[in-house]
Amino acid sequence: MDKVIITGPTGAVGLSLIHELVNHGVRIFAVCRPNSSRIANIPNDPLVEIIECDLTAIKELPSLISLRGFSAFYHLAWDGTSGVARQDWPLQASNITYATDAAMSAKELGCAVFVGVGSQSEYGHVDGVLHPYRFCNPDNGYGAAKLAASEMTRAYCRTNGMRHEWCRILSLYGPGDGAHTMIMQVISKLLKGDRVSCTKGEQVWDYIYGKDAAVALRLIAERGTDGAIYNIASGETRELRNYITCIRDIIDPTLEIGFGEIDYYPNQVMHLEADIENLKEDTGFSPTYTFEAGIRETIEDVKSRCS
Repeated sequence: MDKVIITGPTGAVGLSLIHELVNHGVRIFAVCRPNSSRIANIPNDPLVEIIECDLTAIKELPSLISLRGFSAFYHLAWDGTSGVARQDWPLQASNITYATDAAMSAKELGCAVFVGVGSQSEYGHVDGVLHPYRFCNPDNGYGAAKLAASEMTRAYCRTNGMRHEWCRILSLYGPGDGAHTMIMQVISKLLKGDRVSCTKGEQVWDYIYGKDAAVALRLIAERGTDGAIYNIASGETRELRNYITCIRDIIDPTLEIGFGEIDYYPNQVMHLEADIENLKEDTGFSPTYTFEAGIRETIEDVKSRCS
């Protein structure tokens, strides 16, 4: 790849992807919300150019970029990714329009492939392994909108001669992750020496480090099969109490963890495991970070931002 466009580049996924692509000499046009405070987190590098364009105006993007013939268009931007906003149906429905606008802009900009970033929420509540092509039954507006966006953009790309890949990220952690996530909340509390109260931690989960996810996204654009759906995950699971204990032991083994002090949520998802075989076979992807290695880097990043 020589040059790409990324919407939503200031989140954990976007920042990791920028670093990965810069390391491979790829020129990046990072499409950010105007006046976003997170723009400062984007690397100051000659290969990175910031384009200020709100998600609501994404269809105007071709008028803001003079170049054509891009290797890939990564669509990561999304409104309402957490909390009650996931059930804001009008907001989530608008994201479907924005995703379709992004695909149309990608076509006009001459992009070879459109890579959409979705979520495990598209599957809904599943007790078994998440196969990329299993039946989806989302139980919130966020997941339903992501699923609809994948179908809309795939159909558009198919009828307009552009390759299409859709990626469903399971549970990602790493520098730049939101403060509301379980991993970041645990790190924040433990670094302050606070006691962490949590559930029994029996949930079986698959976490992937941001740097590994970025490698997967690069390889998908380079080698992915047209029309494919890829789960982005490590392919390995542990109980949540194992992850939490690992974080505690790295920060301070003497700190207390209050397992079982918080009840499980109603309809708690107890198993989140991904099948990533088609990702490995099509692209050659293989995670390189253990959770221990990734979480050490994440903790150091949090420390540096707090100092």
